[in-house]
Amino acid sequence: MSDPHDELCPPNQEDDELTLPRASINKIIKELVPSIRVANESRELILNCCTEFIHLISSEANEVCNQRNKKTINAEHVLEALDRLGFKDYKQEAEAVLNDCKQVAAKRRRQSTRLENLGIPEEELLRQQQELFARAREEQAAAEQQQWYSVQTATLQNAELFQKQMSQDEDDSDEY
Repeated sequence: MSDPHDELCPPNQEDDELTLPRASINKIIKELVPSIRVANESRELILNCCTEFIHLISSEANEVCNQRNKKTINAEHVLEALDRLGFKDYKQEAEAVLNDCKQVAAKRRRQSTRLENLGIPEEELLRQQQELFARAREEQAAAEQQQWYSVQTATLQNAELFQKQMSQDEDDSDEY
């Protein structure tokens, strides 16, 4: 008689790198159902299902890639694999994620291109940055020193006023 646990959660294999990180799965579960406790056995089952789903999609995407005589699986191959396997409901969301990724990548390229288009070597930019930091430190030190002088001046003025007041109070008490 076989153990149901073994059927749901196959024993760990030496190829642990073929599964998703448990911490990632736990985080996803916690985000999706924060108020529900999930048993470890269920977590393992979810992990295995996710891993199997990725293997299934990858294999089908590889098949699509081979049929088109390509050597690299691209996003369109994955989207077609979703269609072929009957996961059309996921296709729209996958396309939205793909578009977001493309926008982020384009933004990164634009930012790196801006730096390259400046025409200033990286060493010169670093030197200028260090110079700006040094100038900012000097300005900060000068401002702190000015503040210290202001506090000292105010303290001396208060001390002088206090002494004058004390002298006047003594003079006034001597008169009585």
